[in-house]
Amino acid sequence: MHPLMVCIPSFRFEDNAMEKGYTVFKIDVLMSGRQHSVEKRYSEFHALHKKLKKFIKPPEMPSKHVRNWVPKVLEQRRLGLEVYLQTIITENEVLPKIFLDFLNIRHFPSLPKTESCGSFDETETEESSKLSHQPVLLFLRDPYVLPAADDTFPNVVIEGVIHGIFYPDLQPK
Repeated sequence: MHPLMVCIPSFRFEDNAMEKGYTVFKIDVLMSGRQHSVEKRYSEFHALHKKLKKFIKPPEMPSKHVRNWVPKVLEQRRLGLEVYLQTIITENEVLPKIFLDFLNIRHFPSLPKTESCGSFDETETEESSKLSHQPVLLFLRDPYVLPAADDTFPNVVIEGVIHGIFYPDLQPK
């Protein structure tokens, strides 16, 4: 089971002078206890569907040709798009990056690797999975040794850092 849940709780009609009105669907995304929302038009769902066909076998999309201004029809489309997204999540062990991008998910928990991609470049994946670390705090000498009198860091700073890292539950004196 994925640590990802989606639902489409609502939609709204967007009307502007530049183009004819359109419907925007609100997608609530819940992942690892965090929730955010994205808004997408049907045309964006349709574009996603076409891209997904290159990577997975997506479920059927709700019909493109409907009268957008009928509330009952829009409610059916909302429900259909919600089922569409949920089906992709439940039927695919590994979710394609374009799907995660569509939902505006940047950091997805790593999933088991599958060995099923034809144009899969092993070196590219290894490179992208390596983390680049930068030192947060650099000690020029052993921090456990008491600082010299001419030390640029006062004792309280080094002691605070050491206690914060190694003894976070210890109360200060």
